[in-house]
Amino acid sequence: MNVPNLDEVLWQAWKAMELPEGYHAEIIEGAIEVSPTGRFAHSEVVNRLRDALAIYLKDSEYGARNDTNVIHQRKAWIPDGLVAPRDAELIEDEDGLGIKASAVSVVIEVVSPGKTNQDRDRIRKRRAYACAGIPLYVLIDDYDGQGAVTLFTGPRPDKADWEDIHRVPYGTDVTIPEGPAKGFVIGEAITGPKRG
Repeated sequence: MNVPNLDEVLWQAWKAMELPEGYHAEIIEGAIEVSPTGRFAHSEVVNRLRDALAIYLKDSEYGARNDTNVIHQRKAWIPDGLVAPRDAELIEDEDGLGIKASAVSVVIEVVSPGKTNQDRDRIRKRRAYACAGIPLYVLIDDYDGQGAVTLFTGPRPDKADWEDIHRVPYGTDVTIPEGPAKGFVIGEAITGPKRG
């Protein structure tokens, strides 16, 4: 008897899901997680970031995207933002359901309120993106002290972790250190002012 493995079962269930408007599903660390789309404040940060990245990348072969499935070995994530080549042939996954993780150079999450959401972005997605070998993970976190931006670089897929972690509080500019978005600055124009 041929029994499918858990990844395949989750993949098939995820593909068959029909969620109400305003919800999305991701496959993270052996589970399907369903969550609502972000609140207004969350979308404001995401939109400012995507718009600024789009302008920054306008003359390159790369583009800024959001609300797009990122697929890696029967896992699926929907980051708040990402940078990938514009050429669909280079990035589309084999099932046409999203972008191959191997094509993504930067992935960005804006943390939502609540422990479950914070743990998803700070812990589970941090490990998942490292396992996928995505070169840079940017975490914008209103709930880290008075707000912080953390850059994770040098993914270690074998360890589900990162070589370098650089955290700066809101109010301090942080510059993307590598890849097609190298030199792009994340500061108050995107995050808003320091909290508190």
